[in-house]
Amino acid sequence: MKLGVWLPVVSTHPGSGEAGWQATGTATDLLSITQAAERLGYDCVCAPEHVGVPIGRSHGTVYWDPVSTLGFLAGGTSVIRLAVLVAVLGYHHPLELAKRYGTLQHLAGERIVLGVGAGGTQEEFDLLGASFHDRGVRADESLQAIRAAMGTTTPSFAGRHHSFGGVVVNPSLAAGTPIWVGGMSRAAVRRAVRLGDGWAPTGLTIDALREQVRTLAPQLRDRPGFEVVYLPRPEQVLNPADAPAKAAELLDAVAGAGATTLLPRLSSRSAGHYVEQLAALAEVAGQLN
Repeated sequence: MKLGVWLPVVSTHPGSGEAGWQATGTATDLLSITQAAERLGYDCVCAPEHVGVPIGRSHGTVYWDPVSTLGFLAGGTSVIRLAVLVAVLGYHHPLELAKRYGTLQHLAGERIVLGVGAGGTQEEFDLLGASFHDRGVRADESLQAIRAAMGTTTPSFAGRHHSFGGVVVNPSLAAGTPIWVGGMSRAAVRRAVRLGDGWAPTGLTIDALREQVRTLAPQLRDRPGFEVVYLPRPEQVLNPADAPAKAAELLDAVAGAGATTLLPRLSSRSAGHYVEQLAALAEVAGQLN
């Protein structure tokens, strides 16, 4: 199982165990954390997307733009994968996503992961003039349209909600760019298996993760590269520097449940301490291998 980083600072969720230092975290902090993760062999760093969320939203209101953030981090790294997790499909035309992340890929090399989701914050959909109640059907079509735009500068697609042709999109996403589909609903899981290269659930219990992976096993038998990217629940915050045994227990359980990548929640007092925790967790993981 690989380790990744759910970037601190760029999004803060009340009650998730995240430390107060993140409220004043800087771009320099983010770069030092990402460069440390790359040195330590972490697979990816991930940033979410929201544009404008309701005041007082329980899941947090701080969200840095992922394209700008990942583009900045790309300039100071060379190997670690850069993933948006997730871009909300209903907020964008498919060619917009192909162009924005294709440009990032052009700048950073082929280490971009496009994480996508149907979204769930109705107030944000309303704000952006996006359709909420049929977002799942629209998300499926958007993914198909993005696939049609990958690997070509003259894409064409004909769908109910999106149709295009006779245009040049250059740069665009390369063929084979990994697409992770976020979400825990049955529709999200079906979307991930049918149209994605990975599934990225958030907040599942380990038992629920294990059961879902077991259920999906027959469909994934011929998809050896399919990724299951797991972001633990808030109560699963780790302190590997001071409690390595607990960290080892969670890593072993998550790997045993079928995850291919873990995005751990780490207790931290500062950016420097976060880097120490990354190093401690990497050491724990190395001892398990």
